[in-house]
Amino acid sequence: MAGLLYLPRLFVYHTQQAVGSAASETFKVMERRLLRAIMNPAMIASFVTGGYLIWELGEGAWSMGWLHAKLTCLVFLALAHGLMGRWRRAFAEDRNQHSEVFFRVINEVPTVLMIAIVIFAVVRPF
Repeated sequence: MAGLLYLPRLFVYHTQQAVGSAASETFKVMERRLLRAIMNPAMIASFVTGGYLIWELGEGAWSMGWLHAKLTCLVFLALAHGLMGRWRRAFAEDRNQHSEVFFRVINEVPTVLMIAIVIFAVVRPF
């Protein structure tokens, strides 16, 4: 989650730099390392351990509404992760099309999804 919250913030700062500048090149390295060395392995580990936990719940888990809602949020979180990878690649190739404001808004998406996921998993409202 930390990576999903931090990478869009790096994008905000990156949009403020001139293409080809030393700062822009530094942001490219930071973004690549964050995504490839931390976020991607963490996502894989989360899906593996989460799948094991669902398996431990047994077959009855698939009838629980909260689990369906949580998994739906997880799909959107994985989609956000994939989009961040696409945007990182666009920055790396100096072809970013989005504004600072766009990335400021995107920065809030993982937060909202994380809150919903925790509520569904802990409170189990339905």
